[in-house]
Amino acid sequence: MKYKTKYRRFGILLALILLIPFSGKAQSAQQAQELLDAVAEKVSSYEDIEIDFTWNLVNQKEQVDQKTQGSVMLKGERYRLSMMGMTRVFDGDKLFTIAPEDLELTVSDLDPEQDKSVTPSKLLTFYKEGYTYAWDITQKVAGKNIQYVKLYPIDSEAEIKNMLLGIDTGTNHIYKLIQTDAKGTQFILTVKSFKPNQKLTPDNFAVDLNKYQEQGYYINTLY
Repeated sequence: MKYKTKYRRFGILLALILLIPFSGKAQSAQQAQELLDAVAEKVSSYEDIEIDFTWNLVNQKEQVDQKTQGSVMLKGERYRLSMMGMTRVFDGDKLFTIAPEDLELTVSDLDPEQDKSVTPSKLLTFYKEGYTYAWDITQKVAGKNIQYVKLYPIDSEAEIKNMLLGIDTGTNHIYKLIQTDAKGTQFILTVKSFKPNQKLTPDNFAVDLNKYQEQGYYINTLY
């Protein structure tokens, strides 16, 4: 189905299991680890988070440059992710994938394999396992100090070459994620706005199946 292909790309961008072994210096790795720990501590202090972002796929060799907007609401394990004209919602029990283009709504259990790798609820802490780290470049962006950490996956069979995680050192929030695969394709996630503690409720993660049926959606149940 189309939604599987579209969200597979987003999953690749955020995947936990990637490619090459680390060869940097211990001091560099320690700096990177300390910064990432500070980011994880800051994120875990929030009750909920709303994020608007841009998602960009770039392959200069193939002359491909695709960009789209997206947003995600996060509260514990619950999430509501919207991008590429589709919405995916996890209400804490079931996963709902809403595809307006196909007038289809799929209800399923959360895939255990996906849960081991990445879900949007892990968007800001995915790097905690499966990687080694190296300190990388610093950039000034709109007055912000963005420190990049390079992530090298431990899994030698991973499809991705490396990742660059840009962190706003003024807030300890993730600003940008750049993932590069072995063929030179880059998947770039840039945070446009980061809003913590928005008092989200279970209603923000609820899906009314009757409403979608009235709109002519086919309800596909996979559990």
